[in-house]
Amino acid sequence: MQAVGVVVEYNPFHNGHAYHVQQAKKLTKADVVIAVMSGQFLQRGEPALVDKWARTKMALASGVDIVIELPYVFSTAHAKQFAYGAISLLQAAGCQTFTFGSEDGRLEPFLDSFVLIQQNKELYDAFIKEFMTTGISYPKALQEAYTALQQQFPGTYIDLAKPNNILGFHYIEAAHLLKNKIQPATITRIGAGYHDAINEQSQIASATGIRQALFQEKVLQNINQFVPSPTYQLLEEWQQVHSTFASWHTFWPLLRFAILRHTPEQLSAFPDVSEGIEYALIKHAKNALSFNDFMDKIKSKRYTWTRLQRILTHIYTGITKQQLHAHTEPSYIRLLGMTENGQRYLSMYKKHMTLPLISRVAATQNDMLSLDIRATTMYQQGLSFHTMNDDYNTPPIRR
Repeated sequence: MQAVGVVVEYNPFHNGHAYHVQQAKKLTKADVVIAVMSGQFLQRGEPALVDKWARTKMALASGVDIVIELPYVFSTAHAKQFAYGAISLLQAAGCQTFTFGSEDGRLEPFLDSFVLIQQNKELYDAFIKEFMTTGISYPKALQEAYTALQQQFPGTYIDLAKPNNILGFHYIEAAHLLKNKIQPATITRIGAGYHDAINEQSQIASATGIRQALFQEKVLQNINQFVPSPTYQLLEEWQQVHSTFASWHTFWPLLRFAILRHTPEQLSAFPDVSEGIEYALIKHAKNALSFNDFMDKIKSKRYTWTRLQRILTHIYTGITKQQLHAHTEPSYIRLLGMTENGQRYLSMYKKHMTLPLISRVAATQNDMLSLDIRATTMYQQGLSFHTMNDDYNTPPIRR
């Protein structure tokens, strides 16, 4: 059986995701689609709309055969580490190929951009250092350095200002670091862009647009046309139980408490906390009326919204830079769910996987896994005190 991998958050699973799964299977002629999916907290530093088990059910109902979890260490990391962890897991799970979405569906510009930076690394690093002295954020400095490099060596390259292209570039980079044992392929994105609001004349919307519609209009029916029916049903069930969806707005009282219970010295132990931002966090947490009010007060050229959210994620979960940086490689494959087809694949290839497959958390002792378990506990506390799924009592979803 041939397996193709996809790197996902499914926040939530929508029609564009369903299209990508179908095309991934078709393009690579794979028998099985394996999704490595972020857990309770995501790459942009925010809690997932619904938990990882609900999103696993969405995926399995709409074409994915196996869902494995991207550990917290990688799911909340910068794009390079996020991509490396994800592609490493797909390779360990036996995927021959992986696919990702891009604006024009051509792989060559990604490969050319990768070669451009690799062959001119010293010049690229010098440009980054130069732009950082102007006081701009690190991501912005990377973009400016990349633009300067293109001017020196004209060619057909990707636009690294677009979030999906940034991740695609780092997927290519990760495959290279892994000796190209897993091969990349790209699929043209259809419909909405990454940050686009929903368009009622279309059946395709970005996950960002769907979440905005849910939080602003608070009417689930308004997103019905943009998601497969199983997704809609699962969101409906979630809303009936919890009355709300997860967000920093929902978590704000506990996040505020988590900030204020620390001294500035203690806050400095968390990833990305530097240059005195710890003092600003405490100062503005005392007076902010809401999460958005808090973010508006602390955001700056140096500290982007995404960087700040990642910092807040680690403060909220209590995971320090020492704990996070102790792990640079995935050490297990955590199974979240599978279809019958996925189960057949696992039966055939489990012994050939290069990392242990974990289906029962209680039977496993692993420091990286303990961080995932803590993240789940804190995610649950942010939502409600109802009885919820947790890592010890929830077996892999079967469909």
